[in-house]
Amino acid sequence: MHIAILVVALVAVVAAGAALARRIGVSAPLLLVVVGVAASYLPFVPQIELSHEVVLVGFLPPLLYSAAIKTSLVDFSKHRRSIGLLSVGLVAFTTIGVGLVAYWLLGSAAKSQGLEPLPLWAAFALGAVVAPPDAVAATAIAKRVGLPRRVVTILEGESLLNDATALVGLRTAIAAGAASIALIRGDDPSDVHSPTPLSVGLDFLLAAGGGVAVGLVCAIVLAKIRKRFTDPVLDTTLSLTAPFIAYIAAEEIHASGVLSVVVTGLLLGHKAPIIQSAASRMSERTNWRTFQFLLENTVFLLIGLQTRWILDDVSHSPLSTSTITIATVGVFAAVILLRPIWLFPVTLLSRRILGRSRPGPVSWQSLVVVSWAGMRGVVTLAAVFVLPEETPHREVLVFIALTVTAGTLLLQGSTLPWLVRRLRLPGPDPAEDALQEAAVLQGAHRAAEAELDRLITPDDPEEVIALLRQRGESRAQAAWERLGRPESEYETPSEAYRRLRMAMLEAERGHILKVRDDGLVADEVLQRAQIQLDIEESILDRAEADDVGGQSDSLRIQPAPGAECEHLEQAPCVLTPNTPEGCEECLADGGSWVHLRLCLQCGHVGCCDSSPERHASKHFETTRHPVMRSFEPGEDWRWCFIDEKLG
Repeated sequence: MHIAILVVALVAVVAAGAALARRIGVSAPLLLVVVGVAASYLPFVPQIELSHEVVLVGFLPPLLYSAAIKTSLVDFSKHRRSIGLLSVGLVAFTTIGVGLVAYWLLGSAAKSQGLEPLPLWAAFALGAVVAPPDAVAATAIAKRVGLPRRVVTILEGESLLNDATALVGLRTAIAAGAASIALIRGDDPSDVHSPTPLSVGLDFLLAAGGGVAVGLVCAIVLAKIRKRFTDPVLDTTLSLTAPFIAYIAAEEIHASGVLSVVVTGLLLGHKAPIIQSAASRMSERTNWRTFQFLLENTVFLLIGLQTRWILDDVSHSPLSTSTITIATVGVFAAVILLRPIWLFPVTLLSRRILGRSRPGPVSWQSLVVVSWAGMRGVVTLAAVFVLPEETPHREVLVFIALTVTAGTLLLQGSTLPWLVRRLRLPGPDPAEDALQEAAVLQGAHRAAEAELDRLITPDDPEEVIALLRQRGESRAQAAWERLGRPESEYETPSEAYRRLRMAMLEAERGHILKVRDDGLVADEVLQRAQIQLDIEESILDRAEADDVGGQSDSLRIQPAPGAECEHLEQAPCVLTPNTPEGCEECLADGGSWVHLRLCLQCGHVGCCDSSPERHASKHFETTRHPVMRSFEPGEDWRWCFIDEKLG
């Protein structure tokens, strides 16, 4: 009962803290860390000590997997050089740099006080502990402040892989420590295996290669199994076990479980549209969002709850308070400074060697943000507990890890939004996103039309063919309608459909509830009918939520660089319209339009594809003039019919 109460209390505090963070506009991880620190000093809050097994096996695999299945494998591959420089090169650089700083500060101070000095292996172990930034903290803040997608992708990729590098480094340092302790005890030197640079390199290659291999095998096997599942419940159940299967399988052969989980998640996420049904994907997405929300926010609350007992332990250290303070500040400063010290020169050097055409953060503003987005998280706090109990000054090393974790979260996490605003680093443009979505759906609709034309036979009912065409067109039309005039007095077809269909659904639900209350039909039958209404209403709700931006200034199209299209490059940006008052054909025929488009070759003004007659597209089909542009106030986007490119 005590454990049940504790779990319920943790979930309640996490939910309340996350809701409060959204309400006051701060990052949930930062707020929950502060709440945890304060709660650790309350007399009725029990002492909670995180064990590394709970974090590294219970928390880390599902958190990495949930991030990996949402990460684009294409984007990850595109930025692999930048991700590799951070997740491997920077982690190794930080491990060595922090290790030397800790060895110098704690070792010399302990000698001067006549105490056992900090051994070199323990200093490097501390460096490996504090080296990897946290995936959850970095991306949660990065997405909230609206960083460019390239920066977010690099930070996500770094955080997915750097834990593996750090844990291999920590394992190597502990192995060196075990060898050193064995020699001090007087064991036979021939029985002691001390790590060498060659053995460290081989250990890393075996761990990394084994992790990737196990991840590939797990992804292939799980994909074949899940492809046979049509029940969303069974498929989601297997999805929830996937990270633990991949992690345990890799660790059993002494490979990197972290890499295995990441590879499995990346591949299964990439193959999801092929191996899963639509219902399974929706179920998995919803369940993983809930699971990830609870796990990642609980992690930050637990970080804060460690504060009191760690401070109590460090108060019994034989080292003086001034020595501990100086060492903690020195390591904290090294953690922050080593990141830009590595990032700027290495990025410049790699660009000179590999060429500017390779993807990566190219602006100095992006480099500044990436160098400052080095928040540490639960992996740092969990990894420090892996240190053997006989490690000299272990309580001080645990305290330093806590300080680095909480300090980077509070200092860098709280100032990152200000830094992004100060540097005026542009985030994702909702208008550009709307254009890309409209272009993709337009191309998808054309592919569907071509397939439908290939499949239909004279025996197929005409009304069914018309309904299929209408459903395909409506999705593409709704995307283009979002780019319309915000102050338009006209109700678009999609808006009218949504308004009327929602009213109809409300009437249908009212009838079902009346039948339920009368007890005339079995409840199972009523639930199936209710589910059908809920699915359709959820689709309409999502469309309305997406369309809110279309009715505000946020979707007014800003000038965008020209796409790689010769028609867009040759076409003018503006042209005198033949009929500035409206659609040329609609004016002649007395018709109406929703939005207007301008041909940039002859000045023809036509109505958009959401309009009844679609004169802009018909004008292209007749004249083959390739480029049109929006003829709505405040918009300056262009569209090439031939190449299907935006500019």
